[in-house]
Amino acid sequence: MFGLSNEVLLPLYALIAVIGLIVLITQFRMHPFIALALAAIFLGLVTGLPAAKVVKSFQTGFGGVVGFVGIVLGLGTMLGKMMAESGGADQIAKALLGRFGKERVHWAMMFVAFIVGIPLFFEIGFVLLMPLVFIMAKRVQMPLVKIAIPLLAGLSVVHGLVPPHPGPLLAISIFGADIGRTILYGLIVGLPTAIIAGPLFGSFIARYVNTQPAPELAAQLAHEPEAKTLPGVGITLVTVLLPVFLMLLKSFADIFLAEGTTARQWLDFIGDPIVALLAALLLSFFTFGWARGFDSNRVLKFVDESLAPIASIILIIGGGGGFKQMLVDTGVGNAIGQLALQTNISPILLAWLAAGLIRVATGSATVATITGAGLVAPLVTLIPDVNRELLVLATGAGSLMLSHVNDAGFWLVKQYLNMTVVQTFKTWTAMETILSVVAIVFIMILSAFV
Repeated sequence: MFGLSNEVLLPLYALIAVIGLIVLITQFRMHPFIALALAAIFLGLVTGLPAAKVVKSFQTGFGGVVGFVGIVLGLGTMLGKMMAESGGADQIAKALLGRFGKERVHWAMMFVAFIVGIPLFFEIGFVLLMPLVFIMAKRVQMPLVKIAIPLLAGLSVVHGLVPPHPGPLLAISIFGADIGRTILYGLIVGLPTAIIAGPLFGSFIARYVNTQPAPELAAQLAHEPEAKTLPGVGITLVTVLLPVFLMLLKSFADIFLAEGTTARQWLDFIGDPIVALLAALLLSFFTFGWARGFDSNRVLKFVDESLAPIASIILIIGGGGGFKQMLVDTGVGNAIGQLALQTNISPILLAWLAAGLIRVATGSATVATITGAGLVAPLVTLIPDVNRELLVLATGAGSLMLSHVNDAGFWLVKQYLNMTVVQTFKTWTAMETILSVVAIVFIMILSAFV
């Protein structure tokens, strides 16, 4: 067509498909799963893939992603629900407050969000911990923004960088990265990033943005919890961090134990994300459930209620898997990889830029991770020595870039903190961008050592 070579046409078709995907989501307000399916089918047909294979390719990609990520998301969401209902998160926060003191409560909120946010979706952690922000701001007479920004930074950075959150899990699946090492590197990068974008930036911006929660919201949420038997801090941490510990144990076993040994086989088994999360969930039924006075019917109700909100997320992730598979089956991915090689841009920076641009355009971190990882994935085979775990982190860091009015999180933060749109740009949008930029700087530094 137009005298262009296939190596140029294939990336051009991919660009048209990505632009169409963005337009469908942003302009026509189409659900991301439907938009991803349409974009994938268009890409398959326009590149000459047989019609029957177009559908088959999408199904294969969908199933390959959901078969792993869907199970992990379901188990992680159930664990988060059990922790929320038991009051375990509140116990962790109170303990940190007692240790840090009133003057450093904003630091305490960042650390509790960083810890609690590991197994929780951002929205769940936000709704769970925001009442505590209101209570603490009232109790210690500290500006609301100064406490809230560190909380948001802690939740957001683990959501973008640390499994078992959907974005990192999806990128791990696409890049073929090791989940244990990704967790380790994500924590190494995430903690200093959260410190800079959280307590440090929060203290600065609180001088210029002063807000109070809406009275009706404060009346509903900013009250002391009713006296009941809550889990201790120790058992809460053991339960929440059990899957992280088991997955890290698997990673260490893969490094230090010979392949095929009985010990390594068992450590690989218990460190599998599905087994690790299932073990933590079963433990939570006791530590967060029966030991707290909830009977089996209540525990079952909590589990059932936790699954409905993730149906849409699983569909979006599956759609992204289908789109990614179409890039592979049509040869588009390899062509883009060849062009990227000619630019002499670091694959890690390329992953960050691709995800960041798509995040700005669509407002969806999940879509940004899906599309960005799919576009950069061919580099894993073309440049064998590229660190796959750092590619995952770079894609996740890019997906945090510049949240604005097309992101539901923007409006969630605005409403809870009772801010104007301009104030939300100065606080939330700036914080997300700082997270993204600081994270990629740390990732590039880490790439020199791993």
